[in-house]
Amino acid sequence: MLADKNRLRKKKDIEKVLRKGKSFKQDFLILKVNRGELKQVRFGFVVSKKVSKKAVIRNKIKRRLREIMKSKIDELKKGLDIILIVLPKTETKDFLEIKEVVEKLLKKSKILNS
Repeated sequence: MLADKNRLRKKKDIEKVLRKGKSFKQDFLILKVNRGELKQVRFGFVVSKKVSKKAVIRNKIKRRLREIMKSKIDELKKGLDIILIVLPKTETKDFLEIKEVVEKLLKKSKILNS
């Protein structure tokens, strides 16, 4: 579980990242990154009904993404707001495939500490 300080909760913060954030796409994920106002990294996850009509599957995908980002949080640059948008066909992917794509996205976006 991600700590409260690492979650994007307010609608205005989420909309700001979606509007002004820089986008990176890899396979079935889109990463949106924006410089935040706080010193810690904050995450948001978007899994729409287009991915799956079943809430159980959407929640499972979000849990997997949260766990992956939790393990990467120390490697990321501070003060970023990040949103991961999930595209259809993700429900067929296993944890390791999702983790691999997330790692590629993080490298592509250059938000990892070198």
